[in-house]
Order: sequence, then structure tokens, then C-alpha cells
Amino acid sequence: MKVKGRHFETIWIHPDNGKVVQIIDQRQLPFEFVIEDLTTAGDMFAAIRDMHVRGAPLIGAAGALGMYLALLEAPDGIGVSSYIDRMAGYLKSSRPTAINLSWAIDSVVEGIRSCKGIEEMAGRALEISLGIISRERSNCRMIGDHGLRLIEEISARKPDAKVNILTHCNAGWLACIDYGTALAPIYMAHDKGIRVHVWVDETRPRNQGARLTSWELQQHGIPCTVITDNAGGYLMNRGEVDMVIVGSDRASPDGDIVNKVGTYLKALAAKDNNIPFYAALPSSSIDWQLENGAMSTPVEERHRDEILYVEGWSDDKPGRVMIMPEESAIVNIGFDITPARLVTAIITERGITKANKIDILNLFPEKNQKPVT
Repeated sequence: MKVKGRHFETIWIHPDNGKVVQIIDQRQLPFEFVIEDLTTAGDMFAAIRDMHVRGAPLIGAAGALGMYLALLEAPDGIGVSSYIDRMAGYLKSSRPTAINLSWAIDSVVEGIRSCKGIEEMAGRALEISLGIISRERSNCRMIGDHGLRLIEEISARKPDAKVNILTHCNAGWLACIDYGTALAPIYMAHDKGIRVHVWVDETRPRNQGARLTSWELQQHGIPCTVITDNAGGYLMNRGEVDMVIVGSDRASPDGDIVNKVGTYLKALAAKDNNIPFYAALPSSSIDWQLENGAMSTPVEERHRDEILYVEGWSDDKPGRVMIMPEESAIVNIGFDITPARLVTAIITERGITKANKIDILNLFPEKNQKPVT
């Protein structure tokens, strides 16, 4: 996607120094566009934990490159196997909910075990990481291709009107490598000439919708309107929403969706108003080990300061303002779980599937031990 007309992705190797990973520091958006250099596994841990990078596919890629950086800085004489396991566990602990992080790190660990020596391991880790980046980029493009037809169907039913789409949090290219998940079909519809308009939930407490989704949509020239998190249901009730598309940080093979807190309420409102509710996600976001839905997912609880303060821009500099009594009791739950019964369908790189185990495993038969009937 583009920033002021120039193509960017969210994470890459420094073109002049192969030992440096570069990212877009999303904490600074939309006020400043900052490229940050990361040179150690500790840098990457902090970038993931403190949300310099965020979004399931992106933090997976970041975790993989974190293992690459860890190998570059491995001390001489250390037990290699124990060091790899320790650094993998360390990086995984930065954000517990999105399955992509552990999946990508495990992919690197598995791929380097047979290598001889740290230098060979580091080279192989970089190769695997770049492969993950390429795969996720391609997956998001295909999600856009498949989701496009859902928007086309609605547009065909109302040819003289725009298609109104509501989304929650940020599941655009900033959350991925390129294209995005939930936003990918929207970008492709817009580029095809279909009139679309996006209702953007502000997505408290960090305002990823207001700060990130609206920014990247505006960069692409797509009409969008920021709304408070609680306004979506009323807009649906007034007939001003044609469909809901969200991303997902983890999904179960049963079709449950784990996403930014507030997603469940959007799904309930969509169900009550007979509005289709879609989750767009690559297969790397499906936790194939979840046997009975997603309720056992470790749901991240973040620091109280994210609710106690609001971040913004004042007097030509970033800052934050306390918005409630400092002694307030606060619980900052980062995600919620939307049960499959509320999900109209899931959009993946292989196509669109109903949110149930039979249909999902039929789309990914290699994940099933026996034929699904």
C-alpha cells in the first residue's frame, strides 16, 4: 500500500545493513511517520509488546525476525539448543493472544535445528522469516480477491448507492505486511471502481481504528467515517451498514473468532439486524490445536494506563492526558471471543467458508487426520 504515493510494507530488512530490521513505528501514527531500526531480540520484544508493530500476521513476521536477530547476537560458547528455546519463549511472551506469533517462531525454530553452527542458523532463520513475509503478503492479496465478490454482490443489489462497510480495530496493511485482511477486499473494491464507504470504530482504548484504519484508508482515497465504538449498532438499526468485516488474532477450527475487544458486541448487533458479519484471516491465524472452540484462548490483559490516559497531539508534539481519577479500578481486557454462530462466514486465502469445523477443514484438508463428512 502507499504512504503519500510511495509504496511501503510494514517490516523489512534494512537495504544497506542485513543485520537491521526496519519497521513503521505505529505508535506515532497518524501524527508522524517514523521508521524504526531494530538490532536485537530485545528491541523486537519491546516493539511487539509495546505495539510499535501490531496485528496478527505482522507480529508473526516480527517474531520470526526476532529469532534471526537473537541468533545474530548469540554469545560465544553458549549452549545453542537451550539458547534457541529460551529466546523463542522470550519472544512468544511479548503478546500471548495472537497465534501467528508462536506459529512463526516455531517455524523458525523447527527450520534451524538441523543447521550446523550459529552463522548457518542465522542465515536459515532469515530465509524462513522472509518466506513467512512473502506468504502472508500473498495470503492477504488472496483474501482480498475472495472477499471482493461479497462487496460486488451487495453493490449489484444497490447499483446507484455506495456499499457501507463497518470494521472494528485495524486489520489493514498496517496489521499485516501488505493489503491487510479485513481491509483487503475494500481496497480491491475501491480500485475496481465500486463505491464503498467505511464506518471505522474508534476502537478504545488505543484507538487503532481512529488512528490507523482511518489514516490508511485516507492514504488510499477511500471514503471513511470514524464513529465511537458504541455507535455501530445504532447505525445498523438505521439501515446504514451493509456488512461488517473484521480481522482475527486467533480462530478455532470450529469457527470462533478472537479479535479486539468489542468485536463480539458488533457481531451481536449485526445478528439482530440481519447484517452479514465476516471475519477475514489467513490460515496462520487458525489455532488448529483448539479442540472445542476458542474459549480456552489466553486473552491478553494490558496495562491500566491505556485506559487511564488518552494519547494525542497537542502543541506540535505527542502527549497524553489523564481522563479519570487516578485511583480508579481498571481492567484492560484486550480481546474478546465471538462464537461461530454469530459469524456469517470466514474469508481465507483459499476462499470463503462457513464458520464450522466441517467446512473449515474441508477447505484445509491437510489439517485433518481423517476425512471430514
